[in-house]
Amino acid sequence: MKRLLIASTSTVHGSSYLDYILSELSIHFSEVTTILFIPYARPGGIDYDTYTSIARTAFQKINIEVKGLHEYENPKEAITNAKGIFTGGGNTFELVNQLYKHDLVSCLKNAVEKGIPYLGTSAGSNICGMTMKNTNDMPIVYPPSFDTLGIIPFNINAHYLDPDPNSTHMGETRETRIKEFHVFNNTDVLGLREGSWLEVKGNVIKLRGSLSARLFQKNKTPVEIESNTTLDFFSPKQP
Repeated sequence: MKRLLIASTSTVHGSSYLDYILSELSIHFSEVTTILFIPYARPGGIDYDTYTSIARTAFQKINIEVKGLHEYENPKEAITNAKGIFTGGGNTFELVNQLYKHDLVSCLKNAVEKGIPYLGTSAGSNICGMTMKNTNDMPIVYPPSFDTLGIIPFNINAHYLDPDPNSTHMGETRETRIKEFHVFNNTDVLGLREGSWLEVKGNVIKLRGSLSARLFQKNKTPVEIESNTTLDFFSPKQP
């Protein structure tokens, strides 16, 4: 049975890394003593050791050890043997690029579908969808494909922001960008606000956290999904 926490962010304003969700993580990884951390997204361009250290410090608070995927000679074997997996946020293009470079997409998908508890934040959540096409990140590298794990039958727009009526910024809103996406693509998109996450158990997907999420479907008016709602209305769509 699939067991995932798919979070919009690793850090909410005013708190330390993963603090806002640590109580959930202690339950989610209750049978795990060591987590395999995938640091490929490299937020801010930091190196893998530094990023892994940040994750390690957070999980020490709930007595779980963290090892970086880059520390293993055989990353496929590391994923297959992992008892728990965490893919951190950063740049989704680079994360997906590295997963394809090391031929890990199918391996990671299989591990999660077999029931290894998984945590994704930001970019690590984006890859759970059908494609990475709704990332907010700059295309700093060119991955071989935009296709991702397809663990959930829709795409994630992490860090979803509502339009600010008092802002003088004249650029496109997130909603505008997603509407542009739906001119060429059919996949549903869920805008996850900061501090919200999806809890996936088997085929049951539930919105958690204190905020609602915004659902975008092609040729339909966007709707608000309230927290603690079970998302039982999705069906897989081709990108």
